[in-house]
Amino acid sequence: MNRTDVTFDSAGISLAGHLYLPAPETAAPLPAMVVGHPGTGVKEQTAGTYAARLAEQGFVTLAFDAAYQGESGGLPRGLEDPAHRVEDLKAAVSFLTTRPEVDADRIGMLGICASGGYGIAATAGDHRVRALATVSGVDVGRQFREGADGSQDPAVVQGMLDAAAAARTAEAHGAPVGMFPVFPDTAEEARALGGRHGFEGFEYYRTERGAHPRSAKEFTWSSVDRIATSDQFRFVSLIAPRPLLIIQGTEAVTRHMGTLAFADAREPKELHWIEGASHVDLYDRPEHVGAAVERLTEFFGKELGGV
Repeated sequence: MNRTDVTFDSAGISLAGHLYLPAPETAAPLPAMVVGHPGTGVKEQTAGTYAARLAEQGFVTLAFDAAYQGESGGLPRGLEDPAHRVEDLKAAVSFLTTRPEVDADRIGMLGICASGGYGIAATAGDHRVRALATVSGVDVGRQFREGADGSQDPAVVQGMLDAAAAARTAEAHGAPVGMFPVFPDTAEEARALGGRHGFEGFEYYRTERGAHPRSAKEFTWSSVDRIATSDQFRFVSLIAPRPLLIIQGTEAVTRHMGTLAFADAREPKELHWIEGASHVDLYDRPEHVGAAVERLTEFFGKELGGV
């Protein structure tokens, strides 16, 4: 497997990516896939893990940083814009169609966590994507409105929308861009605020387990109203008759989101469970990532015509 640094355009913003090529190189164009990272993630974390593993199975893969984050361009830094995240994924598909190593008629997409939802929205509207898989996929708009487990007090998002409105007004009067931290300062605070799911996110992103200096530590307050009014699962039925694979951990707090998307999707579709895995376990735990990659290899091997 060989990794190359690449850049490509997404609605006028330059995105930084890693293109993974199987080794040894072959003259024949290969099936390929875009790999989208979780919210707050960067291409060097779980998206890169999956991209590298799938390249070892013979696919060309592309992991990249979303606009406004990581090594990609865009201001203000730390903006999470669902509409642009979807556009980024489509732009990544466009980039793959220009590569001589890629068979443009055999491009798939893998979305992890938030990119699972964004991947559903992108694939629904982009017929160049021949097959979609998600791992620990969530609708980030639903997560902001209802919480990771669906039980959040509605007052929480209303309070965040109040703060977002105040930040927009302050910025209009010349104040700096308003930001809020993605994670609290300590594991204890993370557990108190977000339970097991909050703690696992903290452990991955804020400790040596998975921390990266370029992963998002803060989001702009103007991200909040963009996210809260988005609905990534809305048009999942438009993916059919192209195939959809949803991979969830049986212990994931967010697993209900996968079942919701699956229920609204049309055939052909599959909901595949990884026994004993939590949401974040599927980011990097070798036994769970290995099980997911095995199923992904079978799925994309079949649906993209083999490698």
